[in-house]
Amino acid sequence: MVVMTKRLSVRTEGEVDIVDLTGEVEKAVEDSGLRRGIATVFVPGSTGALTTIEYEPGLLYDLPVALERIAPRNAVYEHEKRWHDGNGHSHVRASVLGSSLTVPFEDRKLTLGTWQQIVFVELDVRPRTRELVVQIVGE
Repeated sequence: MVVMTKRLSVRTEGEVDIVDLTGEVEKAVEDSGLRRGIATVFVPGSTGALTTIEYEPGLLYDLPVALERIAPRNAVYEHEKRWHDGNGHSHVRASVLGSSLTVPFEDRKLTLGTWQQIVFVELDVRPRTRELVVQIVGE
């Protein structure tokens, strides 16, 4: 078994910017030379998240709207009371979505569904440059 690690730099526009990472993760798997295994993408940080989505305008609109229903920006958050940084809702949203995603691969290809893309969701209230970790395990 072989373990390889790659880092992806992602520049975001700020709150609820959704960035398609599928091509970069696919390339990391292909470049690894491994035929089958798993690729895990991880965001170090507590205000970013990873998930899969059909990356199309309707869902790019719907996901932020759903997140606003789940953890409204203007609700009262204890985090905000302590730190006064305006991103209590960002932390809650990131916790709900999660900080990592694992996708199996076969024949150097991710086993994603036809309309399924890997996306990073920026949940902080300001633009950021994120360094994501892609760890590939396989043979």
